[in-house]
Amino acid sequence: MAEPAPPVIARIAERPLTTRFGTWQEILYYNGVTESFALLYGEITGQPTVPCRIHSACLSAHVFNSVECDCREQMAIAQAMIQKLGYGLIIWLDQDGRGNGHLALMLAAKLAAEMDIPQSEAYQRLGFGVDRRRYLEATAILRDLGVSSIRLISNSPAKASAMGADGIEVIEMLSAAVDLAEYPQLRAYYADKAARGHALPTRQGD
Repeated sequence: MAEPAPPVIARIAERPLTTRFGTWQEILYYNGVTESFALLYGEITGQPTVPCRIHSACLSAHVFNSVECDCREQMAIAQAMIQKLGYGLIIWLDQDGRGNGHLALMLAAKLAAEMDIPQSEAYQRLGFGVDRRRYLEATAILRDLGVSSIRLISNSPAKASAMGADGIEVIEMLSAAVDLAEYPQLRAYYADKAARGHALPTRQGD
């Protein structure tokens, strides 16, 4: 099957955004169907390698304050890390439910709880992809910002591979994992991620 064509993406608005982690530059991109966002902190122009988080939307965590995943915490970890480093960016992509949509997430979470199985298996049993997320918009945004080399704030080697396959060099991966001693309810969630290749602790206190 042929690779998807690079997305046509346009920068359409930007503004300063004051957050708990200082003032960032918020940039809105649009590809004719969905919106994506870049949050810039400090000066990234001319930097040989830029700290970068590629973050997917999660309605449950970011709007409903769910404690069933670490999406909200990962966002805060990335912002705090970039603020401490003095520069970097976060790219927010509209691909909830691992790219399957929020309905799929709801159905998979319900089935996983009822059958005591990992959510990844629940997605498969329902006929959805375990992870259908794509990162072409992210790499297009990085190119628009003049970034070709990043320190990826992620525990997912698959995400790093996707960046590399589209021409963005990943120099280093910086962990976005929470402390399981503080979030013990995420142990099974992290075990599922670890089974899919993420570099994560799976025991409380690791």
